[in-house]
Amino acid sequence: MDFALIDYVVFAAYAALIIGVGLWVSREKDGHVKDSEDYFLAGKSLPWWAIGASLIASNISAEQFIGMSGSGFRLGLAIATYEWMAAVTLLVVAYFFLPIYLQKGIFTMPQFLEKRFDGRVRTLLAVFWLLVYVFVNLTAVLYLGALALEGIMGVPLFWGIAGLAIFATVYSIYGGLEAVAWTDVVQVFVLIGGGLLTTVLALDAYAGDGGGAIAGFGKLVTDLPERFNMILGPGELIYNDDAGAAQDAYQLLPGLGVLLGGMWVANLFYWGCNQYIIQRALAGKSLKEAQRGLAFAGGLKMILPLIVVIPGIVAFGLDAPIDKADQAYPWLLGTYIGPGLKGLAFAALAAAIVSSLASMMNSTATIFTIDLYKSRNPDTSETKLVTIGRLVSLAAITIAAITAYPLLGAIDQAFQYIQEYTGFISPGVLAVFMMGLFWRKATANAALVTAVLSIPLSALAKVLLPAMPFLNRMGYVFLLSVALIVVISLIEGKGADSPKAIRVADVDRGKDPVFLVSAFAILGVTAVLYAMFW
Repeated sequence: MDFALIDYVVFAAYAALIIGVGLWVSREKDGHVKDSEDYFLAGKSLPWWAIGASLIASNISAEQFIGMSGSGFRLGLAIATYEWMAAVTLLVVAYFFLPIYLQKGIFTMPQFLEKRFDGRVRTLLAVFWLLVYVFVNLTAVLYLGALALEGIMGVPLFWGIAGLAIFATVYSIYGGLEAVAWTDVVQVFVLIGGGLLTTVLALDAYAGDGGGAIAGFGKLVTDLPERFNMILGPGELIYNDDAGAAQDAYQLLPGLGVLLGGMWVANLFYWGCNQYIIQRALAGKSLKEAQRGLAFAGGLKMILPLIVVIPGIVAFGLDAPIDKADQAYPWLLGTYIGPGLKGLAFAALAAAIVSSLASMMNSTATIFTIDLYKSRNPDTSETKLVTIGRLVSLAAITIAAITAYPLLGAIDQAFQYIQEYTGFISPGVLAVFMMGLFWRKATANAALVTAVLSIPLSALAKVLLPAMPFLNRMGYVFLLSVALIVVISLIEGKGADSPKAIRVADVDRGKDPVFLVSAFAILGVTAVLYAMFW
């Protein structure tokens, strides 16, 4: 794709703005030395709009722009269930999970597990998350981002991975979460604005003769009705994978399972138990600000399919000459976005990529420093903890950059790969959190055994039930994990409450009217969307 001079100028201006904001926020205030709360939780000073913006900027990455557009190309609007169900999940987390986390005064998710269970559970889950962040999340964002750079600007994959890693490191590693969060506020406007621009221009092109985006969307729905069904039945949508083999979309999105089954496991794990996400809410000024921030993020989630799914469907409708589904978005940018606007659209993609990288680096550093180092060296100075955090951030992005291509280079649909791989861990871990949060009899040994067996149980389910959609398998493994905790806890505790049990009735969940009205609005819009595209 040819970039005009104006495109380079636009992109350079964006890069300079982000680096400038990051470095400005990272500066040391007179008389203040940055401590661990400043570095890992932004001094617990974030307002609701910064929390919500940072959540979305951190969540939306090349995984969505490239990977989900690729899934939109193959599967249609049904893949948007990850976004719309996430909006509902954010409300659940804000009301039921978050008040408990804030009451406990935690920095990390593993830290909560020690407060509720013991140090063994904390350490095990900390190691789990570090492995997932470095070898799944960071590698995926780097690889897909570099793939976009290659498709759009012709940048070799190696240099694309290196460039993105350096960009994210430059503005985030010194300032910590504060730098990440405040640059995210800028990034979210760039990625949503630039993403919507791409969608509008693509739909206009599909309409033909200057018909406009609305006419293009109407034509798309009329021409490809099978691509606008949210609930898929077996054999309803058959697509060809990148190797040309016929595949049933039901295996990836199993009908009502996306509403009532394993999708809840995936979403509650990601939004409710994931350091990378929940860390923003923990950094809020108060429960009210944190809940409003999650509701704001939920509202933004409702519009994201317009940015990350519809372009993939448009590319399919235009019969894009691509070899892999994940090339749909780069092809669209290269074919239908003009000079100047191309630079802005690419800046939106870059914003999504580097904000996610920076967030994951900070969360990786937080878990290692707080859960693995400080827990064993409680007398470590605040200055040293910050230094360790910075070094771990650098190490994590370096390892991810080295392993990105070997791990993901041969993958068909990266977004679906990430979901299924993460699904080996999420059922057992979610069961540990859910029972720890809401069942007073859950014991530490029961949590430990279930966490250890999380991957083996998921792997066994895949071997024994290879034809079952992975979301359904996740649901069954979650139920099995819950049953395991119940049985072990009752045998061990003889029916008594755990001494570290949480009394849910004593938790102040807040009664903020702004949050409640926002929640009901999101639920209503979600119901309407599913009714329209059932």
